[in-house]
Amino acid sequence: MEQWWEPTDRQSVVELLEDPARAAAAAAAAERVRPGMALGLGSGRAVWASMELLARRDELAGLAVVSASSITDRLAMDYGFSLFELDGVARPDVYIDGADEVGPDGALLKGHGNALLREKLIAVAARHVVVVVETRKLVERLGQQRTLPIEVVRFGWTDTLRRLRERVGEVTVRTNDGDPLVTDEGNHLFEVRIQRGTDAASLAAVLERTVGVIEHGLFLDVADEVLVGAADGSVDVLRGGRLSASGGGV
Repeated sequence: MEQWWEPTDRQSVVELLEDPARAAAAAAAAERVRPGMALGLGSGRAVWASMELLARRDELAGLAVVSASSITDRLAMDYGFSLFELDGVARPDVYIDGADEVGPDGALLKGHGNALLREKLIAVAARHVVVVVETRKLVERLGQQRTLPIEVVRFGWTDTLRRLRERVGEVTVRTNDGDPLVTDEGNHLFEVRIQRGTDAASLAAVLERTVGVIEHGLFLDVADEVLVGAADGSVDVLRGGRLSASGGGV
């Protein structure tokens, strides 16, 4: 299982491109960006590798970006990109992000980088969503390798935890140095293990009806393209107008 990591400088991002699968998928994502576009950026290794490749293109100097995490914000400024906000008018032409898992129908499990709320906000605002992964992120069912993150408000979070446990079973609290983790948006994150046979759309509906839950890591009808990098440097492209409208079973 991939452990959380964050870049310390540009050289550490460059080193991400030493993985041929990641480099191939990141290059394919960067090819989708044209001068004059507004770009959305998620958070994680695949995104940061894509940023390094974008920064090498002189015609993209000053690229306008909106990002899903404070780490990506910092890197964007280091690269000379200009930051904009989702103001109800400006929208990303393309949004590039990674995923923790990709199901057979293109449904995604995300949120292990602690930025799922901002990631989903940018994704639903974007005109075209590109997901960058390596082949090891492909799974037969969502939840096969990773737990499902759930973002909740801090006020009364222990009561939200109680409600969730009554509805979906065992739920754990994501921590940082022993205390509940606090996201960039000032919220807490829970995690639940998805049981085999669970219907993703039904689970999402249960979570969305639970008071105190802000968002969850099921991205069921979000991706337009999933770029899958392989160890030999090749890239498979899964396409579809918002790949999975139904969510399917997990």
